[in-house]
Amino acid sequence: MNALTPHLVDDGFDVGGLVGRLRDLRSLSQRRRYRGATPNLPSRQTIIAAFDDLVCALYPRHFGPQRLTADELDAFVAKTLRSALRSLQGQIRIELALDAETAPPPGRAAEIAQGFAADLPVVRALADTDAFAGFHGDPSATSMDEVIFSFPGFAAVLRHRLAHLFYRLGAPVLARIASEEAHGRTGIDIHPGAEIGERFFIDHGTGVVIGETTIIGRNVRLYQGVTLGAKRFETDEDGSLRKNYPRHPIVEDDVVIYAGATLLGRLTIGRGSIIGGGVWLTQSAPAGSHITQATPRQESFDHGAGI
Repeated sequence: MNALTPHLVDDGFDVGGLVGRLRDLRSLSQRRRYRGATPNLPSRQTIIAAFDDLVCALYPRHFGPQRLTADELDAFVAKTLRSALRSLQGQIRIELALDAETAPPPGRAAEIAQGFAADLPVVRALADTDAFAGFHGDPSATSMDEVIFSFPGFAAVLRHRLAHLFYRLGAPVLARIASEEAHGRTGIDIHPGAEIGERFFIDHGTGVVIGETTIIGRNVRLYQGVTLGAKRFETDEDGSLRKNYPRHPIVEDDVVIYAGATLLGRLTIGRGSIIGGGVWLTQSAPAGSHITQATPRQESFDHGAGI
């Protein structure tokens, strides 16, 4: 008996019957999803571990072993990158085989992994601008190191930039696994398809949602609870939800969106605009707009009238 064999002891539970029923349900689900033999599935654990290694390789002084010399840093980065990229190439290969009517072209997984690796310096450069924006955009930040180490907005956006590369290169399942792990860690939900420019800062961050087709320009700042979402979901003639069409906001350069604002649909927020806290917006705003909630006012009532 190996470690995976069920132990059918007399403890009052019909484990053998449960195993059989679960096997039947699993088989039915697989027949609905796949044609032919059941394919292997990517490993969430492997993907998350590889992304953690990539973060270490991009910022080895912050997230790698302490007290590495300059020469040791380069050796650590090289070793970490090789391990992470090999793991991810294997996971890409598995993803490409999922739901594929024909076998993926030979070498396609390697092509995606190599394209991803080539853009890692771009991700590091963009992440540095995000750390700069965090430091200069938050009076509580004492240094850029503090931002890199501890700000959830920086952590979420760094991992988003990595996941976005895979999304763009053709590995969306891997990208989504990585982005949802970042969501779970930070409370910030960024779909890997979202396009985000440099110097992006999310302050506090909890509850921020950024949809798949969102486009965000440069030097944009969001606060907690902001939603950049879809207004409605379009359907095809057969009633199925449409996929892959623009349905989320475009936020141009130098925009600030304060806590709790909700922007829905393919609207455009023009450059330099300020969207106040709690605003619900479904229409575009021109450049330089300042949009706030209506100012609350205290009504005066004659309590004796009409009673």
